[in-house]
Amino acid sequence: MIALSCTGLNKAFGIEPLLEDISFTINAKDKIGLIGVNGAGKTTLMKILMGIESKDSGDLFFAKDLTVGYLEQNTNLDYTHSAFDYCEEVFAEVYALELKMRALEQKMHEDHSKETMNAYSILQETFEKLDGYSISSRIRGVLTGLGFTEEETVRPINQLSGGQKSRVGVARLLLKRPDILFLDEPTNHLDIAAIKWLEGFLKDYPGTLIMISHDRYFLDQIVTRVFEIEDCELTAYNGNYSDFIKQKKAAYEAELKKFESQQRELNKQETLIRKFKERGTEKLAKRAKSREKRLAHMEIIEQPKLFKAHFKIDLKSGYKSGKDVLAVKTLGKTYGSKEVFHDVSFEVYKGDRIGLIGPNGVGKTTLFKILLGELKPDLGELVWGHHVVPGYYDQELNNLNLDNTVLEEIHDDNPKLSLTEVRNLLGAFLFTGDDIEKRIGMLSGGERGRVSLLKLMLSTSNLLFLDEPTNHLDLYAKETLEEALINYDGTLITISHDRYFLNKICTKVFELSPEGIEVFWGNYDYYQQKKIEQEAPVADVPADSGLTKTKQKELQRKEKEQKAEVKRQKTALSDLEKAIATSEEALHALEMALCEPEVYSDPIKSQETQQAISKQKLQIERLYSELDELLELL
Repeated sequence: MIALSCTGLNKAFGIEPLLEDISFTINAKDKIGLIGVNGAGKTTLMKILMGIESKDSGDLFFAKDLTVGYLEQNTNLDYTHSAFDYCEEVFAEVYALELKMRALEQKMHEDHSKETMNAYSILQETFEKLDGYSISSRIRGVLTGLGFTEEETVRPINQLSGGQKSRVGVARLLLKRPDILFLDEPTNHLDIAAIKWLEGFLKDYPGTLIMISHDRYFLDQIVTRVFEIEDCELTAYNGNYSDFIKQKKAAYEAELKKFESQQRELNKQETLIRKFKERGTEKLAKRAKSREKRLAHMEIIEQPKLFKAHFKIDLKSGYKSGKDVLAVKTLGKTYGSKEVFHDVSFEVYKGDRIGLIGPNGVGKTTLFKILLGELKPDLGELVWGHHVVPGYYDQELNNLNLDNTVLEEIHDDNPKLSLTEVRNLLGAFLFTGDDIEKRIGMLSGGERGRVSLLKLMLSTSNLLFLDEPTNHLDLYAKETLEEALINYDGTLITISHDRYFLNKICTKVFELSPEGIEVFWGNYDYYQQKKIEQEAPVADVPADSGLTKTKQKELQRKEKEQKAEVKRQKTALSDLEKAIATSEEALHALEMALCEPEVYSDPIKSQETQQAISKQKLQIERLYSELDELLELL
């Protein structure tokens, strides 16, 4: 059954098109992941489908009698009643039904008529079908799953943090259980435990799901189809995010092969044309002209890109630190009567890539601020190694001056760089043209994130503290950052709820709890295995993946053979050119002989000379063909 469909949808802002000829069909119970770079039009498309924004043209179809729910990316609730009360409002009709039942119960004490009993029975049956008796437990289950304590569920919403307010919005929408659920970044502000709970809930969700998310683990667990918006167009892929990446890479590699094949052919033909012209003969000049005409009519394939809009980052430490970077001994922190954590001890060594994880509120950012010297611990000590220069990426991006332009923000921190150098760096981070004159305060979260990453790249830090570095980045920007961090020659500690990110970059996982830190020597998958106490054998990885001596000798032998072959071909080329020159001289002599009276006046001699000329021309044609083939090999 088709839940909704879209045909020929177009949307532009001014003269700039955002969505062009978007068409797709979504069936009931489909779970769609809507992905693309920041600014591609994902949220705009979702709002058009919801009727919040208008389309310029195109047709939308929704199946009849379907209920629709929408969770915006930034939910900012401001209510004086509690999260529990706010969620209860979803069931107002059920509670109204319950009040009618209570009224009938009172009436039944005095009126035992069949009509009253039947009316009560009908209400009770409807109430049970709506799971009226389990409303409170359902609300508590959803709020607890999303990380709320019992005390937080009864606290006024306007006293909750921004992240908690967003989670209340998620909870209320999930409790409504609409037929079509639209979610824009539902994992924002959720810790790993809450994300796992939401994964399970949405995986079993009986309705249709359309979701914008940059959480690749989350997409892998839930979605059955991926819609990618790129260059104003939408392409549908079957499967989850990993399936999408495989299909995307396969298509890219196929296009790349076509491009490279054509480039080789173009280079070969251009080289031949140049060589033909250099020879200076009339025949080769004609051949060169013929090939130039063929090239002029060839349809040129553009070089494909796997992800068309991505920035370039090259992280290098300014100074080399000692092997021992940091030792933390029995650290403790208390706010008033509330202890955040105690007995936190660990060591950090040069080259470590550490993922710091734990539930929200456990004190991860507090620990970062202590390590950065912004807060003082109540207990314990820090022992720093030699030449350690910390750098900090703040998830709130508070290190940016909102009044600066993008150009000023980078140049003020790096005055030794020329304006041209700064512009080139900003171009590599996708800030071009008038973008560099935009105020920081006018940028999107993703754009601010790129500015902050560029500042970090230009710093001399050799110990990076990264607080949720992937929060403001789209999928492709995350891939770019991950590659840069894997190749980083310094040390890093990152707080992240992005399991895909942690799995890809971390060499250690530190799990923070109120009782201290537990160290896991591996990536996120290893951490998970240890947490569920699975002792699956790990395959041995060869320590040395270099070439063996036998292989090296084989390669040397092949290299010698290739050099000998090239030398042979050059000799053959020289011999061919000499043979062509000799044959053309012989042809010229025969043609001149044909002009002699004793030849053209003698029919027999004339015929013999004509035959010799024809034979000589065939010989020259054969030699030129051999030359053609040989030039292609060189």
